Amino acid sequence: MFFGEFRHTIDDKGRLSLPAKFRLELGERVVITKGLERCLFVFPMKEFEALVERLKGLPLGRKEAREFSRFLLAGSTDVEVDGHGRVLIPQNLREYAGLERETVVIGVSSRVEVWDRQAYDDFSDRASDEFEATAEKLIDLGI
Repeated sequence: MFFGEFRHTIDDKGRLSLPAKFRLELGERVVITKGLERCLFVFPMKEFEALVERLKGLPLGRKEAREFSRFLLAGSTDVEVDGHGRVLIPQNLREYAGLERETVVIGVSSRVEVWDRQAYDDFSDRASDEFEATAEKLIDLGI
């Protein structure tokens, strides 16, 4: 399980150092894909394969299912974690997430998210303002 928040920088070659706390569970190869809210999702290979299996079960006749699968899978790439715990984030994914230099890497249960630092700070401010109302709604759902 991934959790925690870490501030990292992307080097001039587009490499991001993954938090040491996440490296063992992520493994030697990971899948990086376009995430929601303009962040990147980073999955251990096994977790990504399980997600793909769930996507296969979505009804092909549903436009939303096709579009979601298409967006997620077309925007995915598998990358090697180097000996220093770094991954090379492809240019198209850096552009999608607005990643230039300063990032925030967070653990979110079964995945890691990579955010532009300012975008994450903005999200975090909004989420803090809405946290109690959101918590009340989720409590009603049994969370």
